[in-house]
Amino acid sequence: MNWDISHILSDWDFEPGEAMVRRFIAKDGVEKIQMRIDLGVLQMNSDGRPDGKLPFGKTSYFDHLQEKLRAFESEHNGEDAGFELESKECQKLQQEAIQYHHRYICYFQLEDYANVVRDTERNLDAIAFASQYSPSDENIWSLRQLTPQLLMMRTRATAAQFLALEEHGSAIKNVEEGLQQLRDFYESVSRPDLAEDSGELQALATWLEELKDQRPLSKRERLENELNEAIQQENFERAAQVRDQIKELDT
Repeated sequence: MNWDISHILSDWDFEPGEAMVRRFIAKDGVEKIQMRIDLGVLQMNSDGRPDGKLPFGKTSYFDHLQEKLRAFESEHNGEDAGFELESKECQKLQQEAIQYHHRYICYFQLEDYANVVRDTERNLDAIAFASQYSPSDENIWSLRQLTPQLLMMRTRATAAQFLALEEHGSAIKNVEEGLQQLRDFYESVSRPDLAEDSGELQALATWLEELKDQRPLSKRERLENELNEAIQQENFERAAQVRDQIKELDT
């Protein structure tokens, strides 16, 4: 077996500052995603667990832990009281979450926003699960620290889908909700001070202002602008006509 991948790297030069991602169908018929980094290439499956493994026969380690919880509940009359994650299980959840992190970053560069939402929500669910069942905050803090970026990326991807449908109002509302979710996170971990230096909050806030500036005017807003202009020019006949058009929108 030839282990040398020099021919792959030489045909795909790394360019600093650029996100270099591609997707393709492998020889086994499975779609793969590759990300070029300075020292090589990251390759992952486009569906399921990124490394293609099936921990304990499940599609992910998170799925395995969920099955473990269901088995516990079936033995305790449907109750989850007393179910706890071990430290090593939390560590494995974090390691797996990093795999999904790399993939949703790739999907974002590919403008495949639906899969960005899928993978970010998957990681957010894993973090919520670990937060609920870990006996120690120390075991899961490194995992929970991924939350701000997950919320930001999910928000950007969802808003991008609305923009593709020219639903600017929905996109703006989604970003506003994403900003509130970020603030709620910092409050939930009793670290509102971190919000002041949050790059995720700043990035979404800046994008929100850009979206508001770029939002197409509604018919009512266009008419109201035209009415103000007619009044300023003392074109009262035109102002009356526009005022009637505005009233028709209310009927």
